[in-house]
Amino acid sequence: MPHPAYHIGVNSFFGLALRRWVDPFVIVAVNVIIDLEVLFSSGFPDSHRHWYFHTFLVGGIIGAVFGMLCWLFRGIISRAMKLVRIQYKPKLWKMCVAGTLGVWVHVLMDGLVSWDVQPFRPFTNSRALWRMFKHTYPVDQVRRWIFIISVIFSVAAVILYILAVKKFNKSSAEAKDVSCKSEI
Repeated sequence: MPHPAYHIGVNSFFGLALRRWVDPFVIVAVNVIIDLEVLFSSGFPDSHRHWYFHTFLVGGIIGAVFGMLCWLFRGIISRAMKLVRIQYKPKLWKMCVAGTLGVWVHVLMDGLVSWDVQPFRPFTNSRALWRMFKHTYPVDQVRRWIFIISVIFSVAAVILYILAVKKFNKSSAEAKDVSCKSEI
């Protein structure tokens, strides 16, 4: 399993770049939820740690349900997003799409480097993503590629964040100017 920071960087990029269609908070937070399965399964003697959360079907459903749960706390999340200076308009459909997309990207990344991820379970126990590169490239090399890709996406996410903060500050300043003019 790549380090959780890998997932957060890539999904932060998607959350900020696709803000019109996905919820930036949910797409990042769902990665923590998905890896709770790995944390829980670490207490078992079996070395298989990626079970059902790390599948496209069950994980996608969990992501959508997580998006629905976040909808219930949209007021708190909105205040948190205001603190980090990102314009935020929560919508239920965006939260569900973000949860699902966040899980799918997570499963894709883990599936390339972890032998025990079975992304198409319960339909098949195939480890299709891991097997794509297993015979061609050493796993350590694939992990290095995932790391490099994650760093690139993380840097791009930081740039998108800076642009989002500038937009937030500009719209806040314009809103203050409008309210000041209306008082005069």
